[in-house]
Amino acid sequence: MEIKKTLIQEMEFHTVVVGTGAAGFNAASRLKQYGVNDIAIIAEQVNAGTSRNTGSDKQTYYKLSLAGKDEDSVLNLAEDLFAGQCVDGDVALCEAALSTLSFYRLVELGVPFPCTEFGEYVGYKTDHDRGRRATSVGPYTSKIMTQQLEKDVRSKQIEILDRHQVIHIMVEENEVCGVLCLDLKSKDELHYVIIWCQNIVYATGGPAGMYHDSVYPQSQLGSSGIAFAAGVRGKNLTEWQFGMASLQPRWNVSGTYMQVLPRLVSTDSDGTDEREFLLDYFDSKEEMLSLLFLKGYQWPFDTNKIFGGSSIIDLLVYQETIIKKRRVFLDYRKNPGDQEIVFEKLSSEAYEYLKNADACFGTPIQRLEQMNELAIHFYQEHGVDLYQDKLEIAICAQHNNGGLAVDHHWQTNVKGFFAVGEVAGTHGVTRPGGSALNAGQVGSTRAAEYIAHDKNISTGRMNDSMKNACRERAEQVIQLLAGANHGTKSLSEAWKEATRRMSQCGGMIRNKEEVKKALDDTEYVLINYLQYVSVTNISQASLFYHLYDTLLAQKVYLTSMYDYLMRKGGSRGSALYTSSTGKKPGEKMPDLFTCELDQGKFGKLVQETYMKDDVCFCEWRPVRDIPDVDYFFETQWKHYRERMGSI
Repeated sequence: MEIKKTLIQEMEFHTVVVGTGAAGFNAASRLKQYGVNDIAIIAEQVNAGTSRNTGSDKQTYYKLSLAGKDEDSVLNLAEDLFAGQCVDGDVALCEAALSTLSFYRLVELGVPFPCTEFGEYVGYKTDHDRGRRATSVGPYTSKIMTQQLEKDVRSKQIEILDRHQVIHIMVEENEVCGVLCLDLKSKDELHYVIIWCQNIVYATGGPAGMYHDSVYPQSQLGSSGIAFAAGVRGKNLTEWQFGMASLQPRWNVSGTYMQVLPRLVSTDSDGTDEREFLLDYFDSKEEMLSLLFLKGYQWPFDTNKIFGGSSIIDLLVYQETIIKKRRVFLDYRKNPGDQEIVFEKLSSEAYEYLKNADACFGTPIQRLEQMNELAIHFYQEHGVDLYQDKLEIAICAQHNNGGLAVDHHWQTNVKGFFAVGEVAGTHGVTRPGGSALNAGQVGSTRAAEYIAHDKNISTGRMNDSMKNACRERAEQVIQLLAGANHGTKSLSEAWKEATRRMSQCGGMIRNKEEVKKALDDTEYVLINYLQYVSVTNISQASLFYHLYDTLLAQKVYLTSMYDYLMRKGGSRGSALYTSSTGKKPGEKMPDLFTCELDQGKFGKLVQETYMKDDVCFCEWRPVRDIPDVDYFFETQWKHYRERMGSI
C-alpha cells in the first residue's frame, strides 16, 4: 500500500484529557472549575469505552458509609483499601478522603443514588468490604455517571476532539510535549494531528484489548502500550480480576444473578449432552447452593477462596470451558437438580438474605424478578430472554487492578503525564467491589487540582529544537504504516492470535513455562511486526496502531508475570500460579490447579515494570505507608493556604 505524504496539522493546548469515560469527563470538568481554561478532550469515539458500556446486576459505587449507625471514618476506609496488598497508603488515603466529595458531586450532577426520605445514602456489602459502603443506581451506574458528567462538560463548552486516536505520546527530557493523533474522520486519505501540551490526563481505561476472553465492551481496547513506550512505568501489572461473565452480551453475572441460585449446565460445542456439572463435584446440594449464593458478592475469582470457598465454582467453570472444551450456561428456568430448594438447609448467610428479600420460593427467574427485575430487563434489551433462554458464560478478564504507576496527585514518573481511572494502577491484589469508580473520580479530581495549582509549570519550556525532535519521531510512527504491506497475516488474524495467547497463558491460570513462551512469541511479533502483518487499505490504519499498542502492553504485562514467577511468587488475588509442590483445591480437581498460596509474601512490596530501548525491566520497592498526619486544625489551615497560594 502506498502512503502519500500528508500535511500534519498542529494544535496547542495547556492540558489535554485523553478519554471520555467517567474519569476523563470529570478531569476536564474539574480543570475548568479550577480555572484551567485552555483544555481539550481527545476521544477516539465519545460513546465508546468501559464506563459508558458496561455494568452488572447492580453496578457498585464504593464510598464512605453515609447512613444509620454504620461506624466509619476516612482512616478506616483507607486501611481497608491499603489491606488489599501492594497498595500505596498515600493513594489509599486520598481515595478515602475524597470519596464523599466525589460522591456528592455526582449526586448534584443528577446521578440518582438512592437515599432515605431524610437524605441518608444507604449502602450494602460488596466483595472485600467489611461494612456497607456500596451503593448503586442499578445495572448502568457508570453509564449514568458518564452521561451526567458529559452534560456538565458540554455545559462548560469544553472542546472535544472526537474521532482522534492517540498513536504516540511525545516526551522530551522526561517531560510531556504532546501527542500524535490519527484523525479518524478522514475516509479517503490519512490525516494526522500533532497536539502540543504541557499536561496530559490519560483516561483511556484498562488495556482491555489484550485478552480474548473478556467482559470488557468491544469498544474498549486501551492504550497502555504507547504509554510504556513513552517511558511511563507500570505498577502491579500482574493483578487482574477474572470472573464469570456472559458472552453475548458481555456482562458480569454477579450479585443477584448468582444469589437467586440458577442451574449451571455444560454442553458439547454443538449444544448437546447437557448436564449439571456442579452436582458431580459437591457431596451436598446445599453446600453447592450456598457457595453459588456467595458468588454474588464474592464475584471475582479469588485464590483465597479455592480451598472450600466460593471460587471453587470458577475453577469448575474453567475446567468445563478451557480443559474439556465444553460450553457453560446459566439456566434460570429450573432449580438446580430440577428440585424444590429447602431454603432452611442453606448456609445461614444465604438463607437470611433470601428470606429478607422475600425470595424463598419458586424458580431462579421468579426469584430474580422479585429481587432485581432490572437485571432481567438488561438481557431482554440485548436480545436474551431469561424466561426462555439459557445464558452462555465463561471466565473472563474484567478489571486491571494494576496499571500505570502514579503518586498521590495521580502523576506518573513522566512530568506532566497523569493517569486516572482504570489505566492508573492504584489498586492492589484485591479491592472492594465498586472502589474503581470512586478511584476514577478521586484521581481525576486530584490530577486537575494539582495541574491548576502547580507553581512549577513552565509555560515556555518547549523550544524549536525539542519540537523538531518530536516531529521527527512522529514522522517515524507515521511511516510505520507504509512498511506494513508485505506481511503474511491479516490484522484480524494477528489480533485473534495475540489475544488468545494472552488468555491462555496470562489469564486466570498461569504457568511459568507457558508465560515465558507467550512472552517470547509476543516479542518475536513485535520485532517482525512490519513483516508479520499486512495492511491493504487505509481504513485499517486504526487497527494497525491498536494492535501494535496491544502487543507492547502484552510484552510489558507478560514480563511482569514472568518476573513474579521467577521470584517464586505464589497464587494470589485472581491469578492461580501452578506449582508442582503445592496442593490441589480438591481431590476431584485436575492436577493443573495444583498451587501454593502467596499468603502475603509480597503484600508489602510493589512491582514496577518499565521499558527502555525496547527492553523491559522490573523493580521492586516497599509500599508507601498511610501517611501519619498531624490533624491539629491551625497547622493544617496554614499548610493549606501555603499549598493553594491563598492569602
